[in-house]
Amino acid sequence: MDAIVHKYIERNGLKLHIAECGNGPSTVVFLHGFPEIWYSWRHQMMAVANAGFKVIAPDFRGYGLSDPSPQPDKATFLDLVNDLVAILDALGLSKIFLISHDFGARPACQFTMLHPERVMGLVTLGMPYIPGPRSAFLKGLPEGLYISRWQEPGRAEADFSRFDVKTILRNIYILFSRSELPIASENQEIMDVVDESATLPPWFTEEDLDTYADLYKNFGFHSALKVPYRSLNEEFKIQNPRIELPTLIIMGEKDYSLKFPGVEDTLMSGKIKAFVPNLEMTIIPEGSHFVHEQFPDEVNNLIITFLRSQHL
Repeated sequence: MDAIVHKYIERNGLKLHIAECGNGPSTVVFLHGFPEIWYSWRHQMMAVANAGFKVIAPDFRGYGLSDPSPQPDKATFLDLVNDLVAILDALGLSKIFLISHDFGARPACQFTMLHPERVMGLVTLGMPYIPGPRSAFLKGLPEGLYISRWQEPGRAEADFSRFDVKTILRNIYILFSRSELPIASENQEIMDVVDESATLPPWFTEEDLDTYADLYKNFGFHSALKVPYRSLNEEFKIQNPRIELPTLIIMGEKDYSLKFPGVEDTLMSGKIKAFVPNLEMTIIPEGSHFVHEQFPDEVNNLIITFLRSQHL
């Protein structure tokens, strides 16, 4: 990790952190999900840099080393899109490849549709782009699902307050690494779904957990709960909600997000090509939601092959 350089970009009084490596002529930007930080791309950053690309991995505002919004309760997905514009402008980057995981796919796709002239190709992991009103999707979710629970102001905070930061992150990684949707019963909170005897997945070490926990101690989980979970109803008026650019979707076969209503059918039936026509898709056997951390070599090869095919 010694080759990774850390910088800050100023935007409207906020300091936005980026991790950077490589010196290639083309730039690849990695956008993390929840409860991640730039560090979740540790396996991909060096591999892609060594393949001849410049690599940047920001921390979203309120995550990791980036400042939170001055009014965290008013933070939006659009803030993340505009932050990305500011970062690219500050670094003098006119065109990039975008790679995203989990909820990071939403600002990545929004940026791609709003600024298609600035994107050479898009990769999403663990969360495909599916357009349509979010309100209808959210109404179909079980009451005990983590998303439903965490949308309620104060509920996750009360749940989390019973544990230290490291235990919260441990529990989330354990839950999100399973193949089933994390759902609590009526008399449970989400943290209670994880048995005390449960262990971290073998590909996520105690040292990795310490790195996350050290950074979450800066600002806690308030910003991370607002975006994504309490901003999921945010709608974007995009005239043509199609992604015409070359796109690669990488999913783990056992990613719990395939159990969300309509997701697996949209992917496996090919319906997704109605709004992402220039699409490649790879399903990695035994892969979890964190497939890029679980099977980094396989994911790195897929990403680098895609980048090189569009770079020619």
